[in-house]
Amino acid sequence: MVIVFYCNTYYIMVLAWGFYYLVKSFTTTLPWATCGHTWNTPDCVEIFRHEDCANATMANLTCDQLADRRSPVIEFWENKVLRLSEGLEVPGALNWEVTLCLLTCWVLVYFCLTLLALGLPGSQLSTASFGSHAARPPQIVYFTATFPYVVLVVLLVRGVLLPGALDGIIYYLKPDWSKLASPQVWIDAGTQIFFSYAIGLGALTALGSYNRFNNNCYKDAIILALINSGTSFFAGFVVFSILGFMATEQGVHISKVAESGKDPPAPPSPSQASGAAAVPRI
Repeated sequence: MVIVFYCNTYYIMVLAWGFYYLVKSFTTTLPWATCGHTWNTPDCVEIFRHEDCANATMANLTCDQLADRRSPVIEFWENKVLRLSEGLEVPGALNWEVTLCLLTCWVLVYFCLTLLALGLPGSQLSTASFGSHAARPPQIVYFTATFPYVVLVVLLVRGVLLPGALDGIIYYLKPDWSKLASPQVWIDAGTQIFFSYAIGLGALTALGSYNRFNNNCYKDAIILALINSGTSFFAGFVVFSILGFMATEQGVHISKVAESGKDPPAPPSPSQASGAAAVPRI
């Protein structure tokens, strides 16, 4: 339960960031698509393609000057959302907008858990609300279980229609076998498996106790493992189709866009949204 507590404490922040981007997307001009905002620096440049340096200049700037330029997507993420300070020894100010998004996410979690508890057989809430129909799963479960797949399909359809999406998908499906010799790859893979399958988490054991005594747990475990791995594989097409588009827009190799650093990376979808003018809010 200690692990569950820490996971919920930090993962809810990721949801708060996503909710913050969702709220900010309801504007005429996406705030991470342009420079000129209070959080932007003089180094911000809206359009920058590395291949344009072959022509020596772009927008009256030389390539040496462009080397230190920053994307408005990155500056929105670091200066507006995270409000990064100069270091750990320099405390930053509280971001009230993100704090409200975090509070909203916790409130939504509370109501979702309450609705879920109403459908658990044998619970006082479910007995008082549903009576003999206490074993019926609440409607929120059907929504939370299917809506993410609807979103993935929508993003995939939009992503594959963007220029450069095919390059990203090919990069995703073409393995680099030399990476198998790296211990860090196996460590990262093992960490992801343990986290994704939630092995040993007491909350899932508690939920599993509501199954029938003679329930086929082996069958459920296999089905859930296949669904989990299949979802991750399918989501990879969504992510890398967008990364391929970003690489094409920036004129760099897909590996430069796909690589991740030690800090939480800015989500690729804002760049996709600002560049896909046909349906920018998707």
